Amino acid sequence: MSVDDSGAGEPAPPHPPRTAPDAARATSGAERPDDPAADAATDEAGAGEDGAPPSPTDPGAGHDRNAAAERAAAVEDDPIALKLEQLILGAERRYTPFQAARSAGVSMELASRFWRAMGFADIGQAKALTEADVLALRRLAGLVEAGLLSEPMAVQVARSTGQTTARLADWQIDSFLEGLTEPQEPGMTRTEIAYPLVELLLPELEEFIVYVWRRQLAAATGRVVQAQDDAEMVNRRLAVGFADLVGFTRLTRRLEEEELGELVEAFETTAADLVAAHGGRLIKTLGDEVLYAADDAGVAAEIGLRLIETMSHDETMPALRVGLAFGSVTTRMGDVFGTTVNLASRLTSIAPKDAVLVDGALADELSRTGDAPRSEAEAAAAEKEGGSVKYRFALQPMWQRAVRGLGVVEPWLLTRRP
Repeated sequence: MSVDDSGAGEPAPPHPPRTAPDAARATSGAERPDDPAADAATDEAGAGEDGAPPSPTDPGAGHDRNAAAERAAAVEDDPIALKLEQLILGAERRYTPFQAARSAGVSMELASRFWRAMGFADIGQAKALTEADVLALRRLAGLVEAGLLSEPMAVQVARSTGQTTARLADWQIDSFLEGLTEPQEPGMTRTEIAYPLVELLLPELEEFIVYVWRRQLAAATGRVVQAQDDAEMVNRRLAVGFADLVGFTRLTRRLEEEELGELVEAFETTAADLVAAHGGRLIKTLGDEVLYAADDAGVAAEIGLRLIETMSHDETMPALRVGLAFGSVTTRMGDVFGTTVNLASRLTSIAPKDAVLVDGALADELSRTGDAPRSEAEAAAAEKEGGSVKYRFALQPMWQRAVRGLGVVEPWLLTRRP
């Protein structure tokens, strides 16, 4: 099955017309697993050419589904491509979507919701699914039936997993094909090149992905355990930072595509390494911009300054600017939302080149934790008293600015104290 990046799509395709026993099973609320060969006769007798006519409310659904079915058929016409697919999936094609849903004991409507949430394109009733697809449906539906997940939550799990792994799979294939050390043999197709590579890497990557996922799951679970209550996990006080490459639009017109890709990759890699090394969490990358978060304001401030310092020493990199804000943040499916996030983004847009701007709440938090004085007079008074306070950062108030959608804010320039 091919992937639809949107993860959504048109309404679920209707059931093919059922026989009387089929209708009785549907009314009972569960589909009885059946033999694929027997189902095929039902599909052909009761369905259109693709087994699932488009919804009348979505005239384009049939076209998209036919296109996906044609792509699935094209794989069948290419023995090497089919062999590669079987290697990756670990099984051969056996089921149409309708047959897979029946074999899993899941309604076609729910199966379609799961598949679209995972980013799989509609393929009509092409025979393109395997035993693994049936097992995945059974497991996900079983979690709902057991009361471990609500149906909307199960769909969210499918969507978040599909979106994450789709991007990961694209990146891996692109990177591995670009990184081939052996020259391409004349006349070889990309499929012929990919097969031995996938055959060698697949088992190793599968184990590695599970290992990294378990590590990340352990870290996320630890944050849940440390939270005071459920509300704190949904609406948490976090430091949020945006780092943005200055003049990126001009760069896109000046650089070749390959050069631009290398620059973006270097920026994202450097940012990800710095965020992780200093205890932050990389939320997402947007080409010329990265979004990160940290539980501690001092950690977020350190990351912001490190990003500026590191990028400024790289002559190939354009100038960078960073905006930081501290406050209540809504977390959902690995992303962050809310006024604090919007404010950090706005601060980034008004920050000078190679500088870090923070909001008043983050400045207050740095002062409260002893990471920065609110003024140099406060720092001088502390030194005069002979205190042991050693401030890491300096804060300089800037002119108040009207920020679109957020009113008037007073940004602070964050620097490192000598």
